[in-house]
Amino acid sequence: MIARLSLPLAALALLGACAPAERADETAGPAAVALDVTDAGFATPESVLHDAAADVYFVSNINGGPLDRDDNGFISRLSPAGEVLALKWIDGAAEGVTLNAPKGMILRHDTLFVADIDAVRLFDRTSGAALGDWPLDGAAFLNDLAVSPDGTLYVTDSGLEPGEGGLAPNGKDGVYRREGDRWVAIVTGAGLGNPNGIVADSVGIVVVTFGSGEVFALNPVSGERTPLPKPDQGGLDGVVRLADGSLLIGSWGAQAVYRMAPGGAFSRFGTDSIPSPADIGLDAARGALLIPDFLGNRVLVRPVR
Repeated sequence: MIARLSLPLAALALLGACAPAERADETAGPAAVALDVTDAGFATPESVLHDAAADVYFVSNINGGPLDRDDNGFISRLSPAGEVLALKWIDGAAEGVTLNAPKGMILRHDTLFVADIDAVRLFDRTSGAALGDWPLDGAAFLNDLAVSPDGTLYVTDSGLEPGEGGLAPNGKDGVYRREGDRWVAIVTGAGLGNPNGIVADSVGIVVVTFGSGEVFALNPVSGERTPLPKPDQGGLDGVVRLADGSLLIGSWGAQAVYRMAPGGAFSRFGTDSIPSPADIGLDAARGALLIPDFLGNRVLVRPVR
């Protein structure tokens, strides 16, 4: 448990790892090609999500502080070749759209869900039209989203608020699921270590934490947590699961992405030094890892080998 976390706003703005509930099939589809998408107009890119149906990447941009209710956040559309199709495809500044500090994203059917401070915002996956908001009463810092195979939507709350020189824990950490028209708490409390990335698939639910650097499996009914092996460095952000059962986990502490084998052994994924690997995504068809470099205002695409 962390008594206090005080990091620069820029460093903590990354806290939001949207993890698609899909796994990379490294033999399917066109082969992934390494790309660095820079100088594209991204503004604190927080997460990248592959829309497999349209074969495009969505990039959420905080465009300011992670708790600023400035309504200037935006979501970009990016082609797998690295072409910016629409920088501000969904724009908080547009009439009828509210988007303050968008972080994690997930798709369910034809709806794009976006975590935004204390609400999950809904958009049409094809047109980008706003479809409404799902507020979470008492939420502090909604971060990542996941959808399980049965269609249940999950969201993490990192439990952070403005503090001296940055952000500080406020004890409102939590993981929630959507039931009908309401959010239901699965587990809450300061001992969660500032939960960040979440993946929910047929294997189960895994959560990684930014504050304590822990990885745990979560029972979505009882809230029971089962500790999993912990990497050497913390600041854990996004998480995705590969076809072989491995987990890829972004770490600000390591300035890299970890690969956690099914047996629990950790190794470094690739050779890149990435100061701020935020909410990583997965292009399962190409076997490509999608890495938003929050501080660098760029998106990296790396083959998964």
